[in-house]
Amino acid sequence: MQKLTNKEEEIMHILWKLKKAFVKEVMAEITEDQPHYNTLSTIIRNLEDKGYVGHTAFGNTHQYHPIISLEEYRKTFMKTALANYFDNSYKQMVSFFAEEEKISAEELREILALIEKKK
Repeated sequence: MQKLTNKEEEIMHILWKLKKAFVKEVMAEITEDQPHYNTLSTIIRNLEDKGYVGHTAFGNTHQYHPIISLEEYRKTFMKTALANYFDNSYKQMVSFFAEEEKISAEELREILALIEKKK
């Protein structure tokens, strides 16, 4: 799975939300730094070339849909982040969030309860 640029990832989130959309519908969802229509069309075609998006043709117009699910992308993204930033250690990753005060003791207890439930 090829890495996405920030803009490509933003577009994928829109397509995951909409399920299927024409370029103009994707454009309507972009609230900040809206690209030109042709630029957005090129980004979506690049996503198609990378295997993230497919399309259905309606004459000269294409309706795009995600091929890769959000869950598939999330798994790959998290595996890469875990490997690149936390030496494949979930303990290091959770410790990082705890030290940065991004996760509370209560949330950690909830996570532990989920882990115990799975056993």
